[in-house]
Amino acid sequence: MANTRKTTTEKVISIKLADLYPIPNHPIKMREDDSFRETVESVKERGILTPATVRPREAGGYEIIDGRRRKVACELAELPTLPCIVRELDDDAAVITMVDSNIHRDEILPSERAAAYKMKMDAIKRQGARNDLTSRQVGERLEAADKIGQESGDSGRQVQRYIRLTELSPELQQMVDEKKIAMTPAVELSYLKPEEQALLLTTIDSEQATPSLSQAQRMKKLSQSGELNDDTMLGIMIEQKKPAWDRVTLGGEKLRKYFPKNYTPQQIEDTIYRLLDLWYKKQNAKLVKPKEAKEPPEAKETEPLDKTA
Repeated sequence: MANTRKTTTEKVISIKLADLYPIPNHPIKMREDDSFRETVESVKERGILTPATVRPREAGGYEIIDGRRRKVACELAELPTLPCIVRELDDDAAVITMVDSNIHRDEILPSERAAAYKMKMDAIKRQGARNDLTSRQVGERLEAADKIGQESGDSGRQVQRYIRLTELSPELQQMVDEKKIAMTPAVELSYLKPEEQALLLTTIDSEQATPSLSQAQRMKKLSQSGELNDDTMLGIMIEQKKPAWDRVTLGGEKLRKYFPKNYTPQQIEDTIYRLLDLWYKKQNAKLVKPKEAKEPPEAKETEPLDKTA
């Protein structure tokens, strides 16, 4: 290979773009967004500053573990080669490195993060399942989800929630990505059987509504007891969700300017309720105020009916 150079511990070689192949089943889609366009412009002006990470392929060439955007940027910039670090990695180590290299991107969708976490979880389990770490307390053993969470900025519990999303149908995952279904109810819905999820999609379409957390929890419970069907699901979905005003909160800092500085929180609360009572009574008084009696309309003289006609 031409243009070989060394980093501190690894050798960088320039590899022809035609010899570079994507890693199979990459969980994160590549988007031509502003960040990608900036990468392309940077490559055109300054070339590749950070080498890609690749591994040899049995069929020849190299598999890109980290750097597929850089490869595409080189193609658009009409560069013939890409600087790469070649590592000897087995399949599981390659998956773990690929996930770790991509999981911190801001534009990752929930379904993509879910797939990435599951791929890494499966790889870690194949490598030996448990990992002895001491980052929280000396001698504490952390499960694979905790390890993944520590390396990606999520808790182990949140990693497990994301992985549950991979049990959803592609259509429901898309609704999560589009924020039509929130993360927490989506996790509950992931426990529904495939045929129940298909039924849910039909019900969502007919009712033009998505389940709340409490509705999703009841569906999950009925599914586990074998009682979730067309009628029970529709009965849950036609219930009205709790209105937004039921969750109204009043911040102390905003309220403080309306009261004397020496008022206690209890005095503020009492005053608010007293004023609300007065307002409520005034509103009711307006509603029940008797209407002024109106003069009956003057009777109009009419021609007598001619019964002989």
